Amino acid sequence: MDYIVTAYTWFFRNILWLNIIFAILLVFFERRNPTTTWLWLMVLTFLPGIGFLLYLFIGQDMSKKKMFQQKEEEDRGFRDRVLKQGQKIQEEEYKYLNPKFLEHEDIIKMHILTSEAYFSQDNEVELYFSGEEKFAALLESISNAEKYIYIEYYIIKSDGIGTKIIDKLTEKAKEGVEVKVLFDGMGGRNLKRGCFDEFKEAGGEIAIFFPPFVPFFTLRINYRNHRKICIIDGKEAYVGGFNIGDEYLGLSKKFGFWRDTHIKIKGTAVGGLQWRFFKDWRFAAHKDNAHCEVDLPKIKTEGNAGIQIVSSGPDSKWASVKDGYFKMITNARERIYIQTPYFIPDDSIFEALRVAGLSGLDVKVMIPCKPDHPFVYWAGLSYIGELLEAGVKFYTYENGFLHSKTFIMDDFITSVGTANLDIRSFKLNFEVNAFIYDEGVNKRMVDQFHLDLDYCKEITMEEYEKRSNIVKLKESISRLLSPIL
Repeated sequence: MDYIVTAYTWFFRNILWLNIIFAILLVFFERRNPTTTWLWLMVLTFLPGIGFLLYLFIGQDMSKKKMFQQKEEEDRGFRDRVLKQGQKIQEEEYKYLNPKFLEHEDIIKMHILTSEAYFSQDNEVELYFSGEEKFAALLESISNAEKYIYIEYYIIKSDGIGTKIIDKLTEKAKEGVEVKVLFDGMGGRNLKRGCFDEFKEAGGEIAIFFPPFVPFFTLRINYRNHRKICIIDGKEAYVGGFNIGDEYLGLSKKFGFWRDTHIKIKGTAVGGLQWRFFKDWRFAAHKDNAHCEVDLPKIKTEGNAGIQIVSSGPDSKWASVKDGYFKMITNARERIYIQTPYFIPDDSIFEALRVAGLSGLDVKVMIPCKPDHPFVYWAGLSYIGELLEAGVKFYTYENGFLHSKTFIMDDFITSVGTANLDIRSFKLNFEVNAFIYDEGVNKRMVDQFHLDLDYCKEITMEEYEKRSNIVKLKESISRLLSPIL
């Protein structure tokens, strides 16, 4: 018995010292938000040992600077070469083809400065609101590819639709088309072993963003590549919320119908997505890729939509997508419509929404009726009360699962992409959004939002205040954890 007590005392004492040392390192080297730092200090204090393991899974900020320093240096040289022509154009006196572009020049210039998001004005945009539409269009585009196909997704599954797409990519590789596939190490953990063997034998290339050290297991929950991009021959490109898997076709028994938003772009903005892909490919494939250039074919489109491809991530100096959301809220004069599966706003977004509601703007936020991540869902509910008091209206989508990430401002600007309205998307994930300046696209998005409202239930203040004590407890705990969710 004495041996057990001695061993326990030795273990506890050493864990305590390790906690103290780790807490000091956390304070002096993290350079993160003070609220988040205090939260981790509490976790380390009250959960010795376990807190350290939790940090390994969902913290790991201390290694971020080293982790991305080389990527930033490599991107800098690559960026100077690829954007040389684009920067020259943007530095000159820019001529807006649509006078309304000038009204929103502050947002356009902000994105150029913080995300080097080239502004183009010749784009056609096609919208997809269901998996059937999106995957049918994607498969057709892949089938028609003649030179290259670049695909980057957070999640790729080797199920029905996943296998169909992999087979089609293999077929194109056999035809001599250059095919590159990039997926996230966590998002691709459910892929069947050998599902890309024939594809690689045919000449297709694979890269994994932060692959797990051990197959099917990774400690790195943060810093995931959440982007969903596909570029075909430089002529058209896709970006939005759909991953690749059967559940995104509404075939999941748990979630049912999957409501999401994706777009296909034709025009110069394709170059922004192609550039984004090249930079991510360089990092994941560990290749110089000196031959990669954004050299788009000269194609004439019938579109005149202005588009900026805005990306952000833990390697970015600025939270560019979040800043775009913030600017849309504060610049709005009529309405802000938001669809997001996860609603955990930081202080700036929360205050912007609150002030917009108090100013009498039509502010509507649509979230899912069911959680796929319970703590995130409950944390989101905790923010709703004060915003309801300020006049912001909230709705839960009742016809399956809402995964759409869209922002609609007034009658002209729309954002569609991969970034949720949560702290993880703002700071920890690699995201990309298309900021679209066009009345037609905006109207179609508003119309779809109103159609979605037919399947929604409004969260009224009366109903919100009737929440049970158990729900309130879950919300309080989850909100406390929200900086690290």
